[in-house]
Formats: sequence, C-alpha cells, structure tokens
Amino acid sequence: MTTIKPTRSELIKLNKQIKLAKSGHSLLKKKRDGLILEFFEVLKNAKSMRGELATKYKHAQAKLTLARTLHTDVKLRSIAFVASDMPVIDMETKNIMGVKVPRIEYTSPAASGRTIGLLGSAVIDDTIVRYQDLLRSIIKVAEVETTMKRLLTEIEKTKRRVNALEFTVIPRMDSVKKFIKLRLEELERENIFRLKRVKAKTL
Repeated sequence: MTTIKPTRSELIKLNKQIKLAKSGHSLLKKKRDGLILEFFEVLKNAKSMRGELATKYKHAQAKLTLARTLHTDVKLRSIAFVASDMPVIDMETKNIMGVKVPRIEYTSPAASGRTIGLLGSAVIDDTIVRYQDLLRSIIKVAEVETTMKRLLTEIEKTKRRVNALEFTVIPRMDSVKKFIKLRLEELERENIFRLKRVKAKTL
C-alpha cells in the first residue's frame, strides 16, 4: 500500500467508489437471480417440448412407415419433389434481461395456402402434415435450447462479476479505506503531539 496517498480527499474518493461498487454488486445480484428464474422457466418449457418432440417423431415415423407399405419409395420420392414448397422461417431476436435470444417463426407450406400431396393419397398428405408439424417442433426446441445456452452463459458471467466484487474488489477497497483511516489517525496524533511540544517550549 505504499502507493496509496493517505489523504482525506483520497478517503472521500474511495468512499464514493465503495458505495458505487456495492450498488453495482446489488444490481448484479438481482440480475443474476432474475436470470436464474428465467432459465428455470425456459428449462421447464424445454423439458415438455422435448417430450412432445419425441411423441411427434414417433407419430411421423409411423405415418411414413404406413405410406411406404401402401406406395413404393420411388413414388414417395416423386411426390416429395413435386410437393417441394419450402416452409417460411423468420428469425428475429428478443431481449431477456439484457440477453439477446432468438425468436423463430415457422409457417408451413400448407398453412400458407399451398396444396400438398397433389399426386398422392390421404395417407401421404397426412404424413407430410405430420413431418411439417415435427419440423415446427424441432425449430421451437432449437429456439428454446439456444435461449437456455445464452441465459446460462450470461448467468455464469454475472456470477463471476458478483463474486469478483464481493470477494475481491470490495474487500480490497475496504482494506485500503481502513489503512487510510488508520494513517490519518496516526498523522492527527502526531500533529497533536507536535503542537503540545511546541506549546510546552513556548511556556
């Protein structure tokens, strides 16, 4: 602490810095706690969506298996090429407590007014619809899981900042403050002692 100036102005400046650091620490703790709550809310949705995704995949696979028993693979491929309208996918971002996360909107060709399975049958049409629904779920799961990863990264970063302030920065500033106060008290005692000596000599 040899580079520290034990002056009253330095003490005033340090007090302001400590106050600011404690305020920042409090805000970061609130942000961390809020992010954790958001993360667990998203995690809950992710678990249910994962379950739904597995169910939809089984149903889509079952429909495809039925279609393959009724039609040849060549016919199914031909129909796939004919009914090759691409889904519309719009990607945006939304803000969760300062964290930018994706928001993906999916519109299937059927929902946009296109006709599917023109050369097929009701089974093929149903299979296409099932797979479009599966794709929609895959996209939503990807959105949710990306959101989880970004929130988790921000939580870890915020936790490190909170810990740095709580266990390193603020204690170090408190230690410097204590040193300055002690040094100022010593200087004050020395001045009083010196004044007493000067006074004693003049009497």
